[in-house]
Amino acid sequence: MKIKVGIVGATGYAGEEIIKILLRHNAVEITSLAAVIDKPTVFSEMFPAYRGRMELVCNTLDADEMINRADVVFLALPHTVSMQYAPIFLKAGKKVIDLSADYRLDEKTFTKWYKHDHIDKDNINNAVYGLPELYKEKIKKATLLANPGCYPTATILAAAPAVKNKLTAGPIITDAKSGVTGAGRKASIDLLFAEVDENLKAYKINEHQHMPEIAKYVSEAAGQAVKVNFVPHLIPIRRGILSTVYIPLKSGMDEKQAVEMYKKFYKDAPFVRVYQQGRYPEIKNVVNTNYCDIGVKVSDDLLIIVSCIDNLIKGAAGQAVQNMNIMCSFPEEEALIN
Repeated sequence: MKIKVGIVGATGYAGEEIIKILLRHNAVEITSLAAVIDKPTVFSEMFPAYRGRMELVCNTLDADEMINRADVVFLALPHTVSMQYAPIFLKAGKKVIDLSADYRLDEKTFTKWYKHDHIDKDNINNAVYGLPELYKEKIKKATLLANPGCYPTATILAAAPAVKNKLTAGPIITDAKSGVTGAGRKASIDLLFAEVDENLKAYKINEHQHMPEIAKYVSEAAGQAVKVNFVPHLIPIRRGILSTVYIPLKSGMDEKQAVEMYKKFYKDAPFVRVYQQGRYPEIKNVVNTNYCDIGVKVSDDLLIIVSCIDNLIKGAAGQAVQNMNIMCSFPEEEALIN
């Protein structure tokens, strides 16, 4: 018997990607779609690429209806919105995978960085952070899954082996560049084609809302507080993230050792590919995949890690499905490797 899945926020970039992936899934049936929408509309009428593949009607959310139709619910909603609905589905005994930031941080930190009081105090401390490469055993038992952000995914996976092995001598620096879909499917002057094309800009320097998420989980990997400096950039491509992470080393390490350390750390991680010494990842090699590609360089007392992901897949929808697979005891790679 197939697991029945509902998707709230089905018309956003991440919601659409979840549908695309789950249509390939052998153990899942999509049974309910919801979004902010003027009137009930067949999904394929809004997205003609899905004609003959996804003919469900997408409605405004009726929680009771979705509870009756779904076993697992994906919340692909804006930050501060998921917390209104997650408790309803959890109370009904459903597994919830939230793609927003609502359950990634503690209440105090969330309120500080997202300028919004958290209204689901009963569940915020029970959510499991959904980075499979670090938290797989906890994910197996989760009922509320906080899917990581795209920038944090790329940075944490780049930094974790080094900090876990106690190599860092000081603050880490992340220089990250993202395609435009990272901002979501919304109308904004800053995201217009004419504003983005042939341009590159830094924004929210050391004040991006993903900073505390990166710091929290890098520090957990390190077993101690780690200072994080984070500079995101917007680049004129549709999708993809390239993060360059700089980590000061306590003592000398040669590059061959560093590469082998990363390969050993991720030997059981099917979606992390560590490159050979002297090779470094590119965005074009991960777009439309759930992989995180990593390259490692040692320069004197500095460890430099380059990581690449597709922000909509490993940074959102693909990782959410990867987490669902683990939560439901499916093969971890199911529907994620073409």
